[in-house]
Amino acid sequence: MPRENYQRRLDDLRRDVVSMGDLVLDRYDAALDAAETGDADLAREVIRGDHEVNDRYLELEDDCTELLALQQPVAGDLRLITASFKIITDLERVADLATNLAGYGTSETGGVHPAVDLREIGTAAGEMVADAVAAYESADPEACRAVAERDETLDERCRIASESVVRELLAAETARRTTDPSPDSGALEVELDDVSRALLTVRDLERVGDHAVNVAARTLYMIENDDELIY
Repeated sequence: MPRENYQRRLDDLRRDVVSMGDLVLDRYDAALDAAETGDADLAREVIRGDHEVNDRYLELEDDCTELLALQQPVAGDLRLITASFKIITDLERVADLATNLAGYGTSETGGVHPAVDLREIGTAAGEMVADAVAAYESADPEACRAVAERDETLDERCRIASESVVRELLAAETARRTTDPSPDSGALEVELDDVSRALLTVRDLERVGDHAVNVAARTLYMIENDDELIY
């Protein structure tokens, strides 16, 4: 393959990874809306659309494999291709988490437990992914480090949200037993379902942030051959 064609393939790969990131973030934002509002139609739309992300992932996986197999790249080109391969894997997993979040919005009770500030935490996690993809696009090492530094704050928000959900469950159960020593087991089961869904939501939002850090870490390695953020 002539050098100019090879370079064009590398440029196309970077552009296509960014495009996949935009697609995933669109799905993620829609999933947040579905989980927040309990919009079952929107949730089903997000879930049905997951195949588009999977198809894009497989196409880019093939591109990376072909570039590695046929061009035997070295140094910076090799880091670009291998980092891109790992980044699309993280983006695909963010899309999977988006389908999870959308699914929580299909419950008959609708939405997520009010103790979870879904919009605030979800937006923070999504912005980390967006900024990590932007750092990849612009090859900005400081932006990569900035994304990683925000992960601790996101984790703390998730911890507080999880504790708030459990506290509200305990408070509600204590109040119920105070007024009725033999409470309806069905009511408790509904409450536990709500809490379980809320805790799963928080867990998935935290994982979105983890994948953002992964994207930033792979990008930093691509730019500077620096693995300080990889764990």
